[in-house]
Amino acid sequence: MTRTARILVTDDDERLRQATADMLQEEGYVVAMARDGNELLRTYRKEPFDLVVCDVFMPGKDGLEIIGELLKEYPLAKIVAMSGGAQEGTLNFLKVALHLGAKDILPKPFTRARLMEVVERVLAS
Repeated sequence: MTRTARILVTDDDERLRQATADMLQEEGYVVAMARDGNELLRTYRKEPFDLVVCDVFMPGKDGLEIIGELLKEYPLAKIVAMSGGAQEGTLNFLKVALHLGAKDILPKPFTRARLMEVVERVLAS
């Protein structure tokens, strides 16, 4: 299947970043990767993407900062926030990401089916 959407995957965990990118590429998407929030911003500013899949917890600029900064510069940017931590208890960072403007969330670990469901829904929105 060939798809034309360009997706930027950002996660400081190299194995997860690569696995996510591989799943998307196998589905026909054009994928670029960034190691952290600063690299995400540099890459996106060179050529905006159709979708950003961004980890919430990263060194330097975290995903919540990135969501705010990216949407301030690019109000139509589509962002999916992903996280494997802080989903229980009083502060759910994925809910915060939605409040800040992420279009959807992806709790880790996730399946290929769940990744594709979220990506396709956000790209169609």
